[in-house]
Amino acid sequence: MRTLDDIYDEYEFLDGDDRYRLLIDLGRDLEPMPDALKTDATLVRGCSASVWVYPIAADGAELHFLADSNAAITKGIVALVLAAVQDRPAAEVAASDIAAALERFDLKRQLSSNRTQGVPNMIALVRDHAARLAATGS
Repeated sequence: MRTLDDIYDEYEFLDGDDRYRLLIDLGRDLEPMPDALKTDATLVRGCSASVWVYPIAADGAELHFLADSNAAITKGIVALVLAAVQDRPAAEVAASDIAAALERFDLKRQLSSNRTQGVPNMIALVRDHAARLAATGS
């Protein structure tokens, strides 16, 4: 997965439609999430589209996320959220200010409110999963 800085370097030079295409491409680049992991426990509440996020703790050190959505733009947005935290220690993810890391993308101005309304819930689910795993040492 590309870093948030690498994504922003490309994003800042694009116009509206090209920014949509970039988000769609980010979503396409996500690892496939098995349907069996798309459960009520992994569903992000408050999104206009269905979004699922599932954490995997690798050897108790780093946290890796799988995610999917039934909407291309929303899948790109969740990919952007994950780019801020992917493959970092659970405690670091739980303590990170993901919203601040995404501010420079100005998603609220670039996308409709329907598309961005679930972003805080995506962030909360990622941080909650990380905090739970950090607390259990998994």
